[in-house]
Amino acid sequence: MNVTVTVTVFLAAAIEVIEMVAIVVAVGATRSWRAALAGAGGGLVVLAALVAAFGTALRGVPIQPIRLVVGALLLVFGLQWLRKGVLRVAAQGWGIGQGDEDVDDSDVPQGRFDWTGFVLSFKGVSLEGLEIAVIVVAVGGAAGAPGSAVIGATAAVIVLAVIAAGTYRYIARIPRRALQLFVGALLSAFGTFWAAEGLGVSWPGSDLSLLWLAPLYACTGLVLLHFVRGWQSSAAVTGTPDRATSPGGAG
Repeated sequence: MNVTVTVTVFLAAAIEVIEMVAIVVAVGATRSWRAALAGAGGGLVVLAALVAAFGTALRGVPIQPIRLVVGALLLVFGLQWLRKGVLRVAAQGWGIGQGDEDVDDSDVPQGRFDWTGFVLSFKGVSLEGLEIAVIVVAVGGAAGAPGSAVIGATAAVIVLAVIAAGTYRYIARIPRRALQLFVGALLSAFGTFWAAEGLGVSWPGSDLSLLWLAPLYACTGLVLLHFVRGWQSSAAVTGTPDRATSPGGAG
């Protein structure tokens, strides 16, 4: 048992697990928990199969192209959710204290499996899981203590998964349209971060850049919300239907 390797891998893996959990919880809270958890489970199964099949060869896997593809997809979906969240909050309010918190604002047809949520969760978990596997192989292999590296990574996944399981109910209580706005900002931040890394961009502070990218997108959404409400007020005064800024007209 190499305690240094275990602690090092735990801390390194914890950063990736936090990003992984954030995506799964965000998708589950705004779309479908069943799809989000199924996507996460599928991603972990695929990752386990890759680790079992290739082992130390994972150190040679080109991460940048994967980051570019996954990041671009997350950015597209994130911007769409941010846009819809802005339009819905502008038209219907935040939903807090209005007596309509239980209204389902999701785009998922009742009774159907949410494949969009599944794919987002699957891709996020697969990418972060692959990075954790590379960390385990690299650190454990270099120190000659692969078992200690595996223990550190496993502990990070278990600890943060337990924390997420204990706190997701509080997130689920937030009105869905408000969540959609801020989750759109979060996914857009992840998408921007990963896509830029895939293009070779070196972020200052590495993963810590997400701490200002996400608020930047959220503040942008709030600014847009202010303008959309102004357009809606102008349309109401003139009596002109504002189809472009209504949730239904926005698609």
